[in-house]
Amino acid sequence: MLPFTGNPLNRWSEKRPDAAWIAEKLRQGRVLPLWRLQVLTCGEQIFSVADVPRAVADSLAAPDAPCVFLGLSGEEALFARDVSAAENAPDVLKDYGAFRDLRAASPFLRIKDLAILTQAKALVDWHQRHGFCARCGAATAIMDAGYRRHCPRCEADHFPRTDPAVIMLATYSDECLLARNVKWAPEFYSTLAGFVEPGESIEEAVRRESMEEAGLKIGKVRYFASQPWPFPASLMIGCYADCESKALMIDLNEIADALWVDKKTALDWIEGRLEGRRGPMSVAIAYHLIKTWAEG
Repeated sequence: MLPFTGNPLNRWSEKRPDAAWIAEKLRQGRVLPLWRLQVLTCGEQIFSVADVPRAVADSLAAPDAPCVFLGLSGEEALFARDVSAAENAPDVLKDYGAFRDLRAASPFLRIKDLAILTQAKALVDWHQRHGFCARCGAATAIMDAGYRRHCPRCEADHFPRTDPAVIMLATYSDECLLARNVKWAPEFYSTLAGFVEPGESIEEAVRRESMEEAGLKIGKVRYFASQPWPFPASLMIGCYADCESKALMIDLNEIADALWVDKKTALDWIEGRLEGRRGPMSVAIAYHLIKTWAEG
């Protein structure tokens, strides 16, 4: 199971429009606060989700701050509450846990807790970015327990978005391509990746991005797995891309460097056994794409 996946909650999407049911669940449920998109966690070596009493979370939240129903754990409901308006939230909640950046904390979170916090962060982030109607510009209202925003002026409905992106390990025989984006640190290399464009299939996106970034002509495309990536709202679709040759023509506007490596080198690279080289962290699907191929 990949990190950021494996959410154990029953999302009960059919109950979201039932305001009375949601209100009752909120009265009895747990609240997971987010402060400026940082998540509240407890523990030192291994972090876990920290929750706070509803009254405490409400006292820190702005009147219009989202409170999103995440789902049920057994009979207990979990909600995400945005407390970003309170400057002193970290101090007020210090007895419950510490606010941490989700990306930095992810290697230290249990799989199920990471998946729950992924859902919470993605939804709160969406609300922070979409307070106004994209059609007419009017302020929108939160509906369906946080899964819809409605415009009272033009009646448009807006829903949380997920942006699909392909992330692919280009391979040729027993070698794979590792590349460094122009924005990355000099020692950091990973796989090729890019967003799926409108009217494009996954396979077409893999072939287009591979050609645009590295001049690679791709034959067979094989699906590996997918991973939610809430930074802010992507779905990473992992694939293997079989290259017809090793010839490279790098787009220097995007890729600073790219090189072919064998399986042992690729594995040493991502496991940190090469001095001056760094690969994707173990919570990223790129790490698992490389590791699965290298060990296969």
